[in-house]
Amino acid sequence: MRFDLELPSQPATSHRVAVLLINLGTPDAPTPSAVRRYLAQFLSDPRVVEIPALAWQAILRLLILPLRGRASAKKYAAVWMPEGSPLRVHTEKQAEAMRQLLHANDYHVIVEYAMRYGTPGIPAMLKQLKLAGAERVLLMPMYPQYSSSTTATAFDDAFAALRRMRNQPEIRTVRQYADHPAYIHALAEQVRQYWAAHGRPDFAAGDKLVLSFHGVPKRTMDLGDPYHEQCRQTAALLMTELGLTLLECRVTFQSRFGRAEWLQPYTAPTLKELGAAGVRRADVFCPGFTADCLETIEEIGLEVRDEFLHAGGKEFHRIACLNSSPAWIDALGEIVAQNLQGWPVRAASPLNMVA
Repeated sequence: MRFDLELPSQPATSHRVAVLLINLGTPDAPTPSAVRRYLAQFLSDPRVVEIPALAWQAILRLLILPLRGRASAKKYAAVWMPEGSPLRVHTEKQAEAMRQLLHANDYHVIVEYAMRYGTPGIPAMLKQLKLAGAERVLLMPMYPQYSSSTTATAFDDAFAALRRMRNQPEIRTVRQYADHPAYIHALAEQVRQYWAAHGRPDFAAGDKLVLSFHGVPKRTMDLGDPYHEQCRQTAALLMTELGLTLLECRVTFQSRFGRAEWLQPYTAPTLKELGAAGVRRADVFCPGFTADCLETIEEIGLEVRDEFLHAGGKEFHRIACLNSSPAWIDALGEIVAQNLQGWPVRAASPLNMVA
């Protein structure tokens, strides 16, 4: 990947600029108690559940946590890796790959990661970065599409931590990159490489590629959240990059929670309908998840797969998320570099980013 940046000519003190990758979060262990702690923090966020707190907390503490904690722990145990939670493992690898890429291009910056829920938390990591001498911090959410329940709440948490700092670092935020060409290219490369290894669907025979995004309540779209529009934009650009149309693809939304209407069509019912309609093969890819996690490995790879096969489908493929693929790390480096422009990172000008 090659691009030119206008960078400052003056030298900078080493490790005064930091990049903080932010992901959603994960329990510390696949146990009921750890999962309940994680869910209690996650589902208590008013940007995630927009119900009056007093009523919601009663429901959450008395009904949801006791029941869902145990059930979710079993699901986490089914996908837990030897190194730990899949989301944390992949995010750690992304951070390490970003350090290597940026440092190889003479970017003398700190690269760390934080979780909005669970550990390491955003406030703790901002404190750690400040102790390491960071005076400028780029907040880089690993959510390509903006949503108030992901991007905005991550920034809320960061700004709340800043309120408690007397000597604050300078902050920049990356709001979204749903249509960034490098991100779209990385998605297409992930799909192409999977097909090169496992065979391409026979679209002429009716096989389908399903692009599944995380769902949110429909009410959030009605209130002005741009998430739905940006998911559709990403899907359209990816289909164009792959040379496919809506005849070969479906765009769906997964992980519905509660009884309210969420963004539709829903992923699991769509796969069930495809299987019942005689679709032989379905490939499912989750463009909005930059790292594999419970929702992609267990929900898509097990639950949705079973829906499709039990309905009559013959062949199901889950395409892994971007994780630390070279194309994604290259794209992430380009997005980060563009957002670091003007900060003293001790790089030559112009910069030619090399993997």
